[in-house]
Parts: sequence; structure tokens; C-alpha cells
Amino acid sequence: QVQLVESGGGLVQAGGSLRLSCAASGRTSTIAAMAWFRQAPGKERDFVVAISRIDGSTRYAESVRGRFTIARNNARNTVYLQMNSLKPEDTAVYYCAADRAYGVLTTPTSYDYWGQGTQVTVSS
Repeated sequence: QVQLVESGGGLVQAGGSLRLSCAASGRTSTIAAMAWFRQAPGKERDFVVAISRIDGSTRYAESVRGRFTIARNNARNTVYLQMNSLKPEDTAVYYCAADRAYGVLTTPTSYDYWGQGTQVTVSS
């Protein structure tokens, strides 16, 4: 089993920045990729970005490309999401996810483990 714990959410004004962290513990050697998803009230859980722990390849949702950056620290079993130029429409609960299969996938059902989520609120 793998446990994921997110941190770094909060309230920020439009145009501001936040950095989210996701720390993995347990059988971390089984993780091949990690990702961030987000879910706004009344909406489905949407893909944000994913990164391979093997080769560092990434995939971004078009809505965040150029504003968000994912990074990994395999030694610390942690991934980070730097969010810049935040917009009110970025407001959501952000979830960290881990996948045992190789590849940077975009569908929630592809991921095996999930964190509890962290709230990000962007005010206008």
C-alpha cells in the first residue's frame, strides 16, 4: 500500500501563486507515476498534470499549461505543484494520485492511490 499526503493549499488572490506538495509513504518503490487532479463543487474530478517517476516525462492539461509546473524528488518520494498566475476558475480541491503502471495517464480510474485532497481557493 501507498499513502499520499497533500499540503500547501490555501486562499490566494487572482494572479498569485501557491505550491502544493504530495508526500508518499509505504511501498513507494511500486509507484511509476504521480499526478494532480482537481475537483470543483458539483463537477467531475479533472486531470491537471502528471509526471513519470522513471523518466520525468510530464503531461499537462491545456488549462494550466504555462502556469503550473510539476516537479519530483524521488529521494524524498515527493512531488510538487507550483501554481502561478492563479485564476478564480482554479478554485478546487486538489488531489494527489499515484499509479503503479508506467506512463503519464490522464484519467482518474488509471490511478491506484489517492490523497485526501487540499483546498485551493482563488479570489477575484
